[in-house]
Amino acid sequence: MKSFCIFVDAVSYIEENLCEPITQEEIAAACCCSLSTLQKVWRYCTHTTLKEYISKRRLTRCADDILRADMSLTEIAMKYQYNSPEVFSRAFYKLWNTSPSKFKKEWHSSEFFPKIIPDEKKLEGGIYMGKRFDISQLYDELQAVKKKESYVLCFDVAGLSWVNSNIGRKAGDSVILESFRRVDAMAGNDMIAFRIGGDEFAVVTGESDKNAVEKMAKSVIELNGQPIECDGERIPVTLRISALKLSDNGHHIRYHELFDRMQEAMCKTHEVGRVIYFE
Repeated sequence: MKSFCIFVDAVSYIEENLCEPITQEEIAAACCCSLSTLQKVWRYCTHTTLKEYISKRRLTRCADDILRADMSLTEIAMKYQYNSPEVFSRAFYKLWNTSPSKFKKEWHSSEFFPKIIPDEKKLEGGIYMGKRFDISQLYDELQAVKKKESYVLCFDVAGLSWVNSNIGRKAGDSVILESFRRVDAMAGNDMIAFRIGGDEFAVVTGESDKNAVEKMAKSVIELNGQPIECDGERIPVTLRISALKLSDNGHHIRYHELFDRMQEAMCKTHEVGRVIYFE
């Protein structure tokens, strides 16, 4: 329980200070623990480092400001503690595989690395200390839909564990980014793509007509199998797609219920090349 509280406090401290200088020692002090304990708990819960998480959260927020804020790149760089536009551009390219200026022209969605939500579950033999991604913006999108019924398109990457195990995590990250790019391109200017899990994405379509939803999904399905290149390897990228139909404009579905229903739909979708519908 103490370790989980450290995790919760660390996530909160980081999120509240993304626009301020952050040291790992300061995070540990805010969590009332040693630096070694903080680092151990953090890696156990997230399988990543504090430095990597902070960088990805900042660059995700930067991407949102690039798309939606009336700020120059220099102002955005300074806001998120980058010493110069050049340092910021290099860091941005490393995560997004494109420059900030091209990102503004080519992308519509920014939630590639959302805030993580600590998730404690009591299991037989101990306590699971894991995390979920924050889907509050996705939930708000659903609440804003005017139609009484709407499909949420859910996507997950096929074969990612094989890529991570046999080619490497860097290749896996490239596959995830390319998958998000394809979903974002499908969403266009009218919708926003959200990352809801390690290799899972969702879009609130605002559509109740199955034919319209099918047309949207087809633009992603047609790209299945097309490869990307990473360190000399050609890696095919394939997405499985499910469509979850929600009634009454989603007003009667709770936040955690939405997450669980999307997860359930994706877990039952094992085919590629067609959309699996869940009413």
